[in-house]
Formats: sequence, structure tokens, C-alpha cells
Amino acid sequence: MNNSSRAGQYIRQPGGYSAFIPAPLPPQPAIVFDAELQNLLTKAERAIAVLDGAVQTLAHADDFIAMSMRREAVLSCQIDGVESNVDHLVRHEAGFAIEHEPAEFDEAFNYLQAMREGDAAVVKRPVTTSLIQQLHRLLLDGMDEQQNSAGELRQQQTWIGRPGCSIVEAMFVPAPPRHLNDLLRLLEGFLYDESLPVLIQVGLAHAQFETIHPFRSKNGRTGRLLITLLLSQKDALQSPVLTLSSYFREHRQAYYGHLQRIRETGDWEGWLKFFLNGIVLSSQHATETAIRAMALRERHRECITDEFGRVAANGLKVLERLYQRPFIRVQDLVDMSGLTFQASNNLMNKFIAHGILSEATGQARNRVFRCDAYIALFE
Repeated sequence: MNNSSRAGQYIRQPGGYSAFIPAPLPPQPAIVFDAELQNLLTKAERAIAVLDGAVQTLAHADDFIAMSMRREAVLSCQIDGVESNVDHLVRHEAGFAIEHEPAEFDEAFNYLQAMREGDAAVVKRPVTTSLIQQLHRLLLDGMDEQQNSAGELRQQQTWIGRPGCSIVEAMFVPAPPRHLNDLLRLLEGFLYDESLPVLIQVGLAHAQFETIHPFRSKNGRTGRLLITLLLSQKDALQSPVLTLSSYFREHRQAYYGHLQRIRETGDWEGWLKFFLNGIVLSSQHATETAIRAMALRERHRECITDEFGRVAANGLKVLERLYQRPFIRVQDLVDMSGLTFQASNNLMNKFIAHGILSEATGQARNRVFRCDAYIALFE
């Protein structure tokens, strides 16, 4: 045994390498709430409460929540190198084919589905190991790993390091498979602990999950999804509108560095300060986005009311649809309004002329139109 720390210890394994066995949460000695950490906790609690209030006052909160969830799905996958975007995800959901679509783009859609199912699940039951495994299966739906590892705790030793490195050269070697059930059981028990502030508990749980590293792949995404679900389940945030992955993506090296320092030196406080700062900044950004989305919607409503003349009523119907799914075709207008195809095409031209919609395919036939300004709020 070597390099023992407050977070756990590295234990020598028969293969000549050392694997890290995390200590149970909460940390011992207990978290030190110095002035900086306490101030960040207060700011984070206030910022997330302001966000929650802002979303609840939106006239069409469900539309904003749906777009925020899409943004988080895209950003969490981007951290792992999957270069999808909100534009693509909305188009994918709407069933509009994208030419030469990379198969990996489906990963953001899987994440979104897992977030939706998880958010529905935590209303009825606590976050458990079995729920986490269920969500992991959704993350891998349709992918090659699905055949032998989706939702299953890893049966082999894994490690993290530069490409091609051996296990003895690895930066971090998580616990051997035989420890996983016990470690997850202890983590699950910690989630029932009510002695710590919720944001502190969620920050500790995320870092612990990443250290346990229970699956062969997609541990990062699963752990980031865990943050969203715990905030909801513990009533810190009524809706999953916090896109914390944006902060992790922007500060990727610091994110990984703080997690590693926990293992090496037991620096839980450093990680929690980083995590709470992310809560503050992400909450503020999401609140600003909610305000801008509301203002944009009102500008569009005023434009349609003032400029669309006799077709303003149908134009407002179309606008409601756009804020649910910001891609549309002329045929959709026909189906919604009962207008002829020509009249619907004329209505579409009014949206284009006033800058609310633009053509997204560059094609003469089977054209698709997008609400650029609304999508841009979430990219």
C-alpha cells in the first residue's frame, strides 16, 4: 500500500501496478468550510435558486427546458470528443435527414433520452445503482459497446493515461472489478445522507463516481448525468436546465486536474470550490438565456402581429410550434393551419422576409427552415 490520502489509497495489485480504492464519503477529516468555500456555496445556492425561479415564471417553460436539456446533452458529449451540436440534435429529433451524418452524432441523442428518462425516474424513486446502470444502457443504445458492456459493471481492470500507455505507466488506475459493488453500495448510501448541503453532497458524489469508474466506457457522461439527476431529486432545481457541462468543457484540464488531486492529496475542498464556481457561472448563464429567450419570443410575436396582416393568427400558431421544435417545412404549415400549399408557402416567405426563419438545406425541393436566433441562444 502506498500514497494513502484522505480520499482513499493506492493498493498494490498482483500485476505489479497500484489501483486506487476510494474511502467512503463523506471525507474524513470533514470538509473544511473556510471563508472562500462558504462564500462560493452561498453564491451557488443563490444562483441556482434564481435560475429555478426564472424558469418557473416563463410562460412556456417546457420549451426552454427541452432546449436546455438538448444543450447539456450536446456539451457533455463534446467533452468526450463527439462534435455534435444543438442544431443537429433538434433536426435529428424532428426526423429531418442530415446528409453524411456521422454515426457518433447519435450519442448526443442517446444522452438526451437518458436525461429524460432519468429525470422522470427520480420523481418516483431515489438515485440508485440500478438506475445508473439503466441510464448507462441508454447512453450506449445502438453502439458497438451495447453488445457486451451496456449497463454492466466492468469485469476487467481499466486505467487512464496517455494513448498507448501500459497500466504501470497510467496516470490513474481505478479500483479492481471485485470492489465495484461495495463501492457503489457505499456511494448509494451516501446519497441518503442529509448532513451536508445539497450542492456539496452532489459535488462529492460526482467526483466519487468518476473515481470508482464502474463502467468500461462513458463514465464521464454517466457521472455528469448524475449531477443533473441529483439536483432534481434533491429539489435543488425543479427542472434540468443547468448546463454544467459547458463549464467543464471550457475548463477541461482543470476539471480533470481537480479530480486527480482528490486522489493524490485528498484535496476535496479544491474540487468543491471549482465545482461550486461552475454552478454559479452555469446558473447565471442559464438565467440570462431564459430572459433572452423570453424577450426573443416576444419580439417575434410583436413582429407577426404587426406585420403579417390577415395571416397573423396562423403565424402565431407557427411561432408556438417553432419554440417547441425550431425546424419546419411548408407541409408542416399546411398540416397545422389547413391552408393550401401555396398559401402556406406565402406564409413561410413572410417568416423569411422578417428574419424569423431561414432555409437550412440549400435545396430547391424538400426544403427545411430553421429559427436561427432561437437555436443560437443554446449553441
